Amino acid sequence: MLQTLYDYFWWERLWLPVNLTWADLEDRDGRVYAKASDLYITLPLALLFLIVRYFFELYVATPLAALLNIKEKTRLRAPPNATLEHFYLTSGKQPKQAEVELLSRQSGLSGRQVERWFRRRRNQDRPSLLKKFREASWRFTFYLIAFIAGMAVIVDKPWFYDMKKVWEGYPIQSTVPSQYWYYMIELSFYWSLLFSIASDVKRKDFKEQIIHHVATIILISFS
Repeated sequence: MLQTLYDYFWWERLWLPVNLTWADLEDRDGRVYAKASDLYITLPLALLFLIVRYFFELYVATPLAALLNIKEKTRLRAPPNATLEHFYLTSGKQPKQAEVELLSRQSGLSGRQVERWFRRRRNQDRPSLLKKFREASWRFTFYLIAFIAGMAVIVDKPWFYDMKKVWEGYPIQSTVPSQYWYYMIELSFYWSLLFSIASDVKRKDFKEQIIHHVATIILISFS
């Protein structure tokens, strides 16, 4: 059963043009072709990106933030309160007036104290300006380097100036090392963004961001 599914998934007519087989895409005569197995390396590279990002934010972004006078502000923390914490996590972060009165009776606090507790508790969950700066610095640095590197490796290629040359040799086209590593690095970077999305600054378009990362990973993988 599994072998049948495997064979159907890699059915040549599903992936390749007519009169082309997988055997035609075997490496030979110094020509290297893209393979699905190449994608395996992107997962350990994604973990490496997370490590590099950690040290970048610690030793580059944080000192840069200090030079720009971007500091971690001290926020008043909400005192421990099991009743209010349970409501905050399960029912909502901004209780209505009737709920404030009910929580006031349950917790033994005044209505004003309950409102103050929720205000401080919401502030605890808000990412600091420093955290936002570190994350933005990392992404900006990567995208800038990726753009410069991408231009550097393609500017001497004939198809950069003549789009018709993109189709020369199609569908049997090999990859050059610069293309290979550009794809692998880009794909690994987006894997790392997907891995770290739970701990990154949660934006209003959180769901759309996940869809974007997944779509990008799929597009790069299949291209």
